[in-house]
Amino acid sequence: MPEQAKTPAPSRKRTPPDIYVISPAGAVLEPARLTAGLAALDTLGFKAVADRAALSRSTRFAGSDATRAGAFTRAARQRAPIVMISRGGYGMSRILHRLDFEALADAGKHWVGFSDFTAFSLAMLARAGAGTWAGPAVLELGMLAAQVAASDEPDLCDDTTAASFCEAMRGQTECVGFEFQGPKGVEEEGVLWGGNLALVTAMLGTPYFPQVDGGLLFLEDVNEHPYRVERMLCQLLDSGVIDRQAAVLLGRFSDYRLGELDGGFNIDAVVAFLRSRTRTPIITGLPFGHGHGEPRLTLPHGARLGLATDRDLAWLVYPHTHGDHSH
Repeated sequence: MPEQAKTPAPSRKRTPPDIYVISPAGAVLEPARLTAGLAALDTLGFKAVADRAALSRSTRFAGSDATRAGAFTRAARQRAPIVMISRGGYGMSRILHRLDFEALADAGKHWVGFSDFTAFSLAMLARAGAGTWAGPAVLELGMLAAQVAASDEPDLCDDTTAASFCEAMRGQTECVGFEFQGPKGVEEEGVLWGGNLALVTAMLGTPYFPQVDGGLLFLEDVNEHPYRVERMLCQLLDSGVIDRQAAVLLGRFSDYRLGELDGGFNIDAVVAFLRSRTRTPIITGLPFGHGHGEPRLTLPHGARLGLATDRDLAWLVYPHTHGDHSH
């Protein structure tokens, strides 16, 4: 009787993930939201796994300072090419001194986040000359997926925020355009850098603040009254940062409440004041900020981009090698 062919045993080899998710700042209070975010990434075609401490908690933070700093080391050692934050909140400033930025840069990852993650992006540029990505957090993608599913055209891949993230991570972005207000005929080139205004200002005067001349500084914030926004901009003005830039791009400043005392003092008034204090072109309308349901671009922090403005649109032109945008 001939010997029966043996059915090969199933392979135990696991496919490495595309994205590794860490929680470097605020605690994830609802684990289901992290699960929804991971599912959203799957919908977009990315296999994602969460760091073992992603759901840890110590007071308001996602674990102790040592735990959160350790997540960066674990992320650098694993095989996923992309590392994303689960959420923002406060916490990065507490652990910058614990991080080896040269080693994290050498890991060759696409580090993605925004808000409090601005501190990490600035530090990577200042300490290692390395680029990161200003883009969505995983919990936010989960919320976005729920909103898209409830809409008339439930296709997450068609959403601007999701599409920009996918194109950026796959190296498919050549240029992005947006409606703007500001001077026409601007043609500049420089390192794109910045992020959350409060964090940019907080890093000023520290070893984690990059010394960028002739750059494209982008700024946004949330829950900050216009007078506080103006006060932070004055700090950047008076320290010479804004005058040294080729252009400043302002995103959204959202979720603030005006009072009777303001008498019409709003973000438009702040922008007018800023323009009166500097010759640096001030471009408004950049699709970047904290507003839920509003489109946000994924931007290569630390990459050298071109900026051009015409009658109605501003354009950011990416380098051909923006998939690897170390500065």
